Formats: sequence, C-alpha cells, structure tokens
Amino acid sequence: MEASTISQPVSNLALSDLRDKFQLSRDRTDPFFERWLDDAETLSDFEQQALDRLKRNYENIIETNPLEEVVKLVVVAPLLDLAGFYQPPFSIRAEVSTKLVVTEGSQTFTGSIDVLVVKQRLWVLVVESKQSRFDVTSGIPQALSYLLSQPSEAQPPATDDRFGMVTNGREVVFLKLKPEQPPAYVQSRIYQVIEVREDLTQILQGLKVIGYQII
Repeated sequence: MEASTISQPVSNLALSDLRDKFQLSRDRTDPFFERWLDDAETLSDFEQQALDRLKRNYENIIETNPLEEVVKLVVVAPLLDLAGFYQPPFSIRAEVSTKLVVTEGSQTFTGSIDVLVVKQRLWVLVVESKQSRFDVTSGIPQALSYLLSQPSEAQPPATDDRFGMVTNGREVVFLKLKPEQPPAYVQSRIYQVIEVREDLTQILQGLKVIGYQII
C-alpha cells in the first residue's frame, strides 16, 4: 500500500495503526517545540487585548449556553485570524467532519472532528463533544493520518515539514510531521486555552511561527 493511501476511515485509526501502516515513529530528539517560541515576536497590545476578549467570550458562552460550535466560533476562528491565515499568501479550506465514539459502560458518547486546512501545510482539527469525554489527544492519530496522506506541493518550499493543531476548546496540542522515509512526528506539550494565561499567548505565537514556516 502506498504511503498516501488510507484504506479505512482515519477516525478509526490509532497510533499503532500508523506505526504498522506507515512505519511512523515519534521523534523525541527534535527540539522544535522546545525552542520554537524562543525568538517568537512579542504580541502587540491589540493582539493581547483580542486574546483577553477571546477568553472572556469563551468563559461567558460556556457558562450560559455551551454549544458545540463554540470551539470553532470563539477559539479557532479568532486565533487563525490573529495569526494572519485568512490573508494572502495563505488559503484555507474546510474538510468533511468525521465522528468519534466512546462507550463507557452502558453509555455511548459521540463527538466529531472538523478539519481546516491552511495552504496544504497546516491541518487544524477541532474535537467537539457536548459530554467533554474527548481530550485533545484523541485527535492526534487522525491529524497525523491527514498529514501523512497529504501530497507535497508541486513547488516544494525550503522545508516539506507539515504541521497540525488539535484542539477541543480547552486544550491545544501542535504536531510537526517530517515526511521523510520512514516518516516521523514531533509533538508539543499540551497548552491550556483558558486555565493558564500565558498558554493562550504562546498558542498564538506558535501559530505565527508555523505561518513563517509554511510560507
């Protein structure tokens, strides 16, 4: 089977499947996510105020009417806007949603993953669940599956690394795929969107760093 072909729904894949099918491994020696913010630009007052407003909006909606769409509307869309991904040279498209199902005892909890793609090089996966049974890591296998199946652009950039961001609204984790043979991925720590103030700042700084990487 070719590396760009996935024979089953990616929502069904586990990391062990990706290891077996693609010889994918996790590179724990790559310091990218340990150092990527060392030289990141300090956010402007406007950007910091926008993040403060994002936090207030999120907390208010969660307390009053926790709609599933809150993740995209209140967290993801503003972050992508502030990071500049809605402006040239970037382009963005939406992918079809897929579902996650978790069974605990006699109860079944259903969530979904919505996917946005920026310039073929950044995949943003939003894990949603009214029951909050899905932590952010539940989207990692699917994110890596998309990154593995995405062919390189006709005119490759200086680096062919691809990036992923997975969020459930409360947490964010970033991924970098090195599509060498065999492929390897690097994973960031888990960032807290609301609970840790400096994490939201670093999430935006990180998105901007990725933007510089994929131009």
